[in-house]
Amino acid sequence: MELAFAKLDGLIPAVIQDHATREVLMLGFLNPEALECTQRTGEVHFYSRTRQRLWKKGETSGHVLRVRQLLFDCDADALLIRVDAVGPGVCHEGYRSCFFRELVPDGTTRTVAERAFAVEDVYGRKGAQ
Repeated sequence: MELAFAKLDGLIPAVIQDHATREVLMLGFLNPEALECTQRTGEVHFYSRTRQRLWKKGETSGHVLRVRQLLFDCDADALLIRVDAVGPGVCHEGYRSCFFRELVPDGTTRTVAERAFAVEDVYGRKGAQ
């Protein structure tokens, strides 16, 4: 079965999940080249919509995502990538998961996790990746 890259302008969303704990770590997008690099190297590569280029997760931080399993949905237009996450976190804001904020019923938000690493120590300045 062919993956349906054409549905979203050549990109497929990929949910990144910790293989052991099943915690959702992040969401990213892959184009065919990113998928090929991911399969060839065994480490997750994405297509950055903001930078308009291919990038390997962890190329700056060293916090790479080692692929354990690549799954796709019934419509072949989304991926679930189960990984072993190397390093204390995957979020460029210093958290283990990018999903560290909760939207509460009154419309406010709150942080529901603690930082896993100091952003400044990894990237040299706040939030850069």
